[in-house]
Order: sequence, then C-alpha cells, then structure tokens
Amino acid sequence: MRQVEVAIVGGGPAGLCAAISAASSGAHVLLMDRNKYLGGQLIKQTHMFFGSEKQYASTRGIDISEILLKQLDEYKDNIEILKDTTVLGLYEDGVISGISGDEYFKLKPDVTVVSTGASEKVLAFPGNDMPGIYGAGAAQTLMNVYGVKPGQKVLMVGAGNIGLIVSYQLMQAGVIVSGIIDAAPRIGGYLVHASKIRRMGVPILTGHTVKEAIGKDCLEKAVIWEVDEKYEGIEGTEKTFDVDVLCISVGLSPLVELLEQSGCEIKYIPELSGKVPVVDENHMTTKPFIYAAGDVSGVEEASSAMVEGYLAGLCAAKTAGFKHPQFDYLKEDYHKQIEALRAGPQGERIRRGIAKMKGGLR
Repeated sequence: MRQVEVAIVGGGPAGLCAAISAASSGAHVLLMDRNKYLGGQLIKQTHMFFGSEKQYASTRGIDISEILLKQLDEYKDNIEILKDTTVLGLYEDGVISGISGDEYFKLKPDVTVVSTGASEKVLAFPGNDMPGIYGAGAAQTLMNVYGVKPGQKVLMVGAGNIGLIVSYQLMQAGVIVSGIIDAAPRIGGYLVHASKIRRMGVPILTGHTVKEAIGKDCLEKAVIWEVDEKYEGIEGTEKTFDVDVLCISVGLSPLVELLEQSGCEIKYIPELSGKVPVVDENHMTTKPFIYAAGDVSGVEEASSAMVEGYLAGLCAAKTAGFKHPQFDYLKEDYHKQIEALRAGPQGERIRRGIAKMKGGLR
C-alpha cells in the first residue's frame, strides 16, 4: 500500500488552496480530483468576485483558477496531481481507495483534507425529470466550459446569487430569460445582481414555485403558482411560461459521504445547507488525521472556500510533521479573513450554523 504525507480529495477552490498551503509547508501532497480540469466551480464562473484583495476581489473565477494553478506549479516538486480520479472510500483507519483511469489503488496518508464540495439540490414537481430541466450549475458548465447553449428560452427557479448570476450569463450567451421565480418572500441574492437583471427587463417573482413541467419528449412549458405562508401552492394563481429550459437553483448539499464513511461526527445544520462534519476552528474533524474545507463543511461563497483551504492545508501539514516557518502568522491571518467574510447581515446565517455545529445553539 502506498504511503502519502498529505492527501487532498477534491481539486476545487478549497482543494487547490489546501494543496498550495501544505506544499509550501514542506509536505509532499497528493491531490486527487474526479474531473479532467482542476478548479471546480471556478472554471465556469465568469463573474467578478467580492471579498478583499486577498481573495482576489474584482477578479473573475476563471482567472482565479489560473492564478491558483500557477501557484500550484511553484511547488510541483512537492505536489502530485491525479485527475480523472474517483475516490471510492475513506475508511476509519484513514486508508483511501479509488480508481484513477482504469487502475484501482489504495493509499495510506498521514493526513487527509476532504474538499469534495457540494451537489445541486433538486425540486420535486410533476415532470421534473424531463429533458430540458437542469441544475443552474449544469447550465453554467455547458455554457462557460463547453460553449453549448442549453436552450433558447429559460425560466430560472431560485433568486439566490447562483440563480441571478447564471441568469445574467445566459442572457450574455443569447438565451432569453423569461423570468426568475423564488418561493421565498424576498430575493436571496445580492441586490447588485438582482438590479442588473431587472434593468434588462427580466421579471423576478418572489412567492412563486413550479407547479409542473409540460412536454412530450422534452420541456415545452413550465407552469408556476403562488405559494402561501406554508409554501403550499395556491389554486387559481397559475402562470404558464413557454420555455424549453427550466433551471433549478435552490441550493447545494455538502458531499459528506466520504467523511461519514470514515467515522467523522456529522450533524444536520440547515444554515450550513445540510449534513456537515463537526470541525474545530482549524477545520480538523473529530478524526485528528482528517480535515474538511470548502462547501463540504458548509456551503458559502468560493472566497470562503479558498481561505478555509489555505487554513486546513496549513494545519494538516503541521499534523503530518511539517510546520510552515510563518505558521502562527498565517493561521491568525486566515482566521481574520474568514471572520471578515462572515461579518455583517449576509454572514448571519453562516455564523448561526457554525454556532449550532459547535454546540452553542440547539
């Protein structure tokens, strides 16, 4: 069985930053990702980031991925990358198994950082498995990674940041966005994104959800209706949209299966978007040789995922016996960055979720 100092599962924003941080500490890193390209959600994000200069504010996600890959290359002697690699198991003794290409492998890291991200949530309604119905992230991948328009006319379900941003990118690609709906009484995304959409003449209907999808071989119409205070549909309020694409943007669920399998303590925290591992302030799980960073430990913006990755990689390397010369300074700086990203009203939900995860609230 192969021995590894630091293994990182997932090559998105958190995984890339964890690899850079651990390698710069002197540890040898094995970075594994199931995709052909590293960068995760960054490689499909053409909008500019918020945050501060340290999280590459005013830089597009696709450019941030290139910046991180160049930093990764600076430590190429310490980093091995396995793409097209699926990790199948993370066991209680820390052993990892997986498939890389056609080859099955097992390895035993000293420390593992799990940064598997999150998957898109689905919405239940008649016809929701019909061709033409996508997760918003899938539509974004089609457009921005593969250059394929998902259709001609779209109805977006979800007025959070992802729904608003992807709607704007659809319009940039020449797709007609017939409207954006959200069951909540208020828009969940940043006002700057919503204002840009409304200036382009796209209606945003809050208090609405999908009643059904209609079509023979693919989507032809989407029927929506208003919801009451219990989010139940109200008969007689139906509206029909002639669309060939329905984009679902109703949130993400952390991909915690490997952490569950390893025996890490898991809690269901709605504010963090579902089941998440219990982690300490340095993102170490209840297994001292396993860390978790990014959306797998609670869904936030990519800026937070990157900082969590840097922090987890730094501390994982120390656990493996490789302490960065500036460990104390960097650790304090990463904590300050995370605190700043979660400050204010926008970060209240995340702060509540973390308090629950650590047992401060029930």
